[in-house]
Amino acid sequence: MSDLGALLRKAREQRGMTLDDIQDLTKIQKRYLEAIEEGNYRILPGTFYVRAFVKNYSEAVGLDAEEVLRLYNNEVPAPVTEQVVEPMQRPRSARTQSSDRWSKWGFKALMWSFMLLIVVVVYVFAINKPDDEKTDTVDQSKITDETNQPDSNKNNTDKPADGNAVKEPDVVQPDPEPPVTPPVTTALTLSRSSGRTDYYEMSTSGTHKLELKVSGGACWIGVKKTNSKGESLLSESLQDGDTRTFEVDGPIYVNVGRADLVEVSIDGVVVDDGNKSGPRKLQFDPSADAVPST
Repeated sequence: MSDLGALLRKAREQRGMTLDDIQDLTKIQKRYLEAIEEGNYRILPGTFYVRAFVKNYSEAVGLDAEEVLRLYNNEVPAPVTEQVVEPMQRPRSARTQSSDRWSKWGFKALMWSFMLLIVVVVYVFAINKPDDEKTDTVDQSKITDETNQPDSNKNNTDKPADGNAVKEPDVVQPDPEPPVTPPVTTALTLSRSSGRTDYYEMSTSGTHKLELKVSGGACWIGVKKTNSKGESLLSESLQDGDTRTFEVDGPIYVNVGRADLVEVSIDGVVVDDGNKSGPRKLQFDPSADAVPST
């Protein structure tokens, strides 16, 4: 085993992670990770991938990748540089320049023709518009004259025989109170456990608030959407007192190096992990009868 491989393996074991965990985080095949730890770089696909794989491995276990590559520069093979040949551009011929000039003039002529057509259409529309407005005005005046005819009989019937108008009291209708909708809270139920992974069902669907609090020491945490192979939202070592909050729509996957140093909560509901000191993986999925969260 090489010195670099021993360093990476020691950092991985201190965080309670396996090669399968590193494979999930970095997407590097497990056999390549084993070759890096053993210093057997010949089975890797190329010298360029050696430095890239070592850098990703170092970041996954919380080490400074640039510092690791600098300290073990003699052990890691340098990538082979490739010469880049710039294509030569042929000079444009006089015929091509002339064709481009005619194309520009043709485009300008087409644009001016289009503008002239728009002016003609607007002019024709402006000429015909006053007659339409005049006709509409006459029709509206006729309708108004026929509608606003005073009804003398109605005014006479509203008054009593002695000539004094009777005013009815105003009745104020109270505004209806809006219905009160009780808030929907999220309940977590442990459905099953497989290896180091605990599967929880959430009683609500939609967007959930995931909150992680670290206390008592440093701990590596990984968070992904949907499942262990989903989009990565967090992959780093958090220090004592650090807090991370995420708004996630749908299933959530959480991987912690030490469960006793991290408090995990969904929508304010704290997950009971038994205060175990080892690593733990949590998968949160909406239940089959989940209701929309508010």
